[in-house]
Amino acid sequence: MTDLLAKARTDRAQTVERPAGPPAAGGTAHVSKGTRRRLGPGRALPFGRLIGPAILVFVWWAASTSGYLDPRILSSPGTVFSTAVDLVATGRLQDNVLISLQRAGLGLFFGVSAGVVLAVAAGLSRGGEYLLDGPLQIKRAIPSLAMLPLLILWLGIGEQMKVTVIALGVAVNMYINTYASLTGIDSRYVELAEGLDLSRATFIRKVVVPGSLPGFFVGLRLGVTSSWLGLIVVEQINATSGIGYMMFQAQQYAQSDVIIVGLVAYGIFGFASDAAVRAVERKALSWRRTLAG
Repeated sequence: MTDLLAKARTDRAQTVERPAGPPAAGGTAHVSKGTRRRLGPGRALPFGRLIGPAILVFVWWAASTSGYLDPRILSSPGTVFSTAVDLVATGRLQDNVLISLQRAGLGLFFGVSAGVVLAVAAGLSRGGEYLLDGPLQIKRAIPSLAMLPLLILWLGIGEQMKVTVIALGVAVNMYINTYASLTGIDSRYVELAEGLDLSRATFIRKVVVPGSLPGFFVGLRLGVTSSWLGLIVVEQINATSGIGYMMFQAQQYAQSDVIIVGLVAYGIFGFASDAAVRAVERKALSWRRTLAG
């Protein structure tokens, strides 16, 4: 897309004459760099996103050590840490984490693949739009977790049902955002591509892919979050392994420390996966300047 814009600008520049003289002295306003007002959020810190969680842990620790927080209601950070060490030493935490990662990964893969394919089919074809967009917009209004009874009836309560629930939530997020990006591409780019007589493949590579990437990454971030949300629910439905199963078992014995370990594990993996998508997004969209930096 940027190549097309550069070519169009070059063509226009050849037809524009240089101004006859310099602009009027009072036509522009100059603001010195030292006195320029800063309106943006400021420079990003390398690990700035960890400040909020660190403050939360500090408040939790302070409330526990001061006695304001009953350990029967919420275990202290020290107790949770020692419990996590014990779970790692016995291998119980790693085994359950691997199962959960497998479920979330499969659901994310199938959901992203289906969402992108459906978005491209609906976004680049009127026939595809008429056939697909209506049903998918209806599905958007129906939470994937609301379909659990029907999916259990169709697929049983095994791994296939769990992965399907996760994939459905991911696919809808991917479709909605990627489709919105595709249909939101400026029609002038399409006209420019037609004027340059680009092939279909070149048009997709130069216009469609760059134009849809912002929406794709928004959908991917929402899809990653959706995969973890779906995982939490499905792992408490007749599961015999996974982080959710470990937490459910801890609930039966009032082990709040084990429950917190599970929540922290969900939080760490969710935070890490979102950070990974952000890093790829910044790399892929390096040409775009935003307030996020």
